[in-house]
Amino acid sequence: MTEDKSATEQRIDNAIYGPPKIKPDEQRKYLGTFRERVCLTISVAELQERNWSFAVSKELRRGIGNQVFLNGNLPHAELRDYIKSATAANANFTLKTEPEFRTDPDSLAVVVAAKTAVYQLPVDVKKRYPNTQVQPSTNQEPSKKHFWQKLFKREDK
Repeated sequence: MTEDKSATEQRIDNAIYGPPKIKPDEQRKYLGTFRERVCLTISVAELQERNWSFAVSKELRRGIGNQVFLNGNLPHAELRDYIKSATAANANFTLKTEPEFRTDPDSLAVVVAAKTAVYQLPVDVKKRYPNTQVQPSTNQEPSKKHFWQKLFKREDK
């Protein structure tokens, strides 16, 4: 089979298989973006070890990366703090739920990226923030008052 295809054959192939992707393995690893755009990564194993939302907030405050890609195949309870951090920093966040984004311990759970190439080193959260204190997880919801309790200012003890 020859490498040179006519424009018609290329158009038909694109219609059937979709347009060819540049560096598909790299995009699959970094939740749909390129390595040169990445500022910070958190793997699934690191996400389950502790809460790294302070690192995401710090990266977003730096102003280099303003996009957060989250592995949407993970439980929402594990991603809640990262969504809050992105929202508080007025950054764009995207939940990636395609089956190609796995939930293995070495797969990525959170990626902070820029729209253009920034070439940051290191990007792994443990290497970028090695001497940080462990922060407790904030997965617990504060107790909310019901409408009637607010209306009548009744405090349950």
